Amino acid sequence: MSQNEENSALIAMSGGVDSSVAAWLMLQQGFRCMGATMRLYRNEDLGLSQYHTCCSQRDIDDASEVAFQLDFPYEVLDFTREFREQIIGKFVRIYEAGGTPNPCIDCNRYMKFSRLLQAAEERGYHYVVTGHYARVEYDGASGRYLLKKALDGSKDQSYVLYMLTQDQLARIRFPLGGRTKAEVRELAARLDLCNARKHDSQDICFVPDGDYGAFLERCTGRQYPAGDFLGLDGTVVGRHRGAVRYTLGQRKGLGLAMGEPVYVCGKDMQANTVTVGPEQALYTTALLAEDMNWISIPALEGPIRVKAKTRYRQTEQWATAYPEGDGIRLEFEQPQRAVTAGQAVVLYDGDTVVGGGTISRALGKEMR
Repeated sequence: MSQNEENSALIAMSGGVDSSVAAWLMLQQGFRCMGATMRLYRNEDLGLSQYHTCCSQRDIDDASEVAFQLDFPYEVLDFTREFREQIIGKFVRIYEAGGTPNPCIDCNRYMKFSRLLQAAEERGYHYVVTGHYARVEYDGASGRYLLKKALDGSKDQSYVLYMLTQDQLARIRFPLGGRTKAEVRELAARLDLCNARKHDSQDICFVPDGDYGAFLERCTGRQYPAGDFLGLDGTVVGRHRGAVRYTLGQRKGLGLAMGEPVYVCGKDMQANTVTVGPEQALYTTALLAEDMNWISIPALEGPIRVKAKTRYRQTEQWATAYPEGDGIRLEFEQPQRAVTAGQAVVLYDGDTVVGGGTISRALGKEMR
């Protein structure tokens, strides 16, 4: 590959301020750039507003305008079929099985990076660039690419990038990893980008109102029947509106008057029951995880002490990871709240991602 080809980058443009500034930074470094937006769904197909979700037509329009302003080519890549099959389909299956999926991680894994790297190669671009807040470094001692936290801890997105492989990390750039969000906003305003003041997207892009039950019914055409709320002793304490509508640790929207706050502590999808109890019933001391991806090490050969996160916004917690079958058993030093099957667990050594996987089961109930 020539030097000119190595200095080329496909910019993944979401229509937001972060990817727009990332594009400008790559241009300033002398890269030949092209912008691309992945059309993952059409709002009208999912019954959504055109203007209040990410990945919408408005976002495509904003990305196109930024590419015009920065004077590089731009293309919309249509992956609606793949997104529906791989991301939305999995989202539905996991919810119906009683888990809580993380479609943003699945989208990064199966769509954004794998598909964009393929698109870059087909168009003669070496790197894929995104506006994620994270860093990639090469460690000469181990011969491995490392994924590290962003310097702005409040915006760090390494948790949702744990699935990146060595081959992918070698060809990915995160220009914002060493900057704060405030600096990015200021730079966008100085460049007079059309989206400099655009709000960050929140929630799951294809369920912007957070009503997962309604989305599942629209998507599948199925009605999820009401069933019993159970107390920890198995007695019926009320009626729910369909078990798929509830997630572990949920307190709001239960409609139960029990004299004290209660939380969703478990679900039995076959029996269509939701078990509720006091907050202390949510705490567990260990978990099993599968589908592990290792970054800083080639594999886990023995116990390793790490810090771990089981949710994106969670503070890391000390734990020890043990190899178990094709996955790991993770034992925490302190009980953890609402460890949920289907969510990701990501392991850290300082600011370096050791690896991560999908939680299959919480272990060791701890009543406090």
